[in-house]
Amino acid sequence: MDEQIYITALYDYYKGLLTDKQRAYFEDYYFDNLTMEEIALNNDVSKNAVSKSLMDVLKKLEEYESILHLYNNRIYIEKVLDEDTLNKINEYI
Repeated sequence: MDEQIYITALYDYYKGLLTDKQRAYFEDYYFDNLTMEEIALNNDVSKNAVSKSLMDVLKKLEEYESILHLYNNRIYIEKVLDEDTLNKINEYI
């Protein structure tokens, strides 16, 4: 599986557990494709601060998933359900 897809999927589940700054840096880096240097300049912080924050976010996302298993449970449910049932569920989501 593509690592970036996995990371952004975890972010979709757990972003509410992150700080505003962590969400902003994550979205700038992963969704807006800004470099760490650009994020640092835009936020008047060091590149090292941005790098550390992004590493902390990745660590937290992995920790949350290891405890709550929301992503892995979804993958399991998708494997168990037949395609018609899965499509009906996705219509409601």
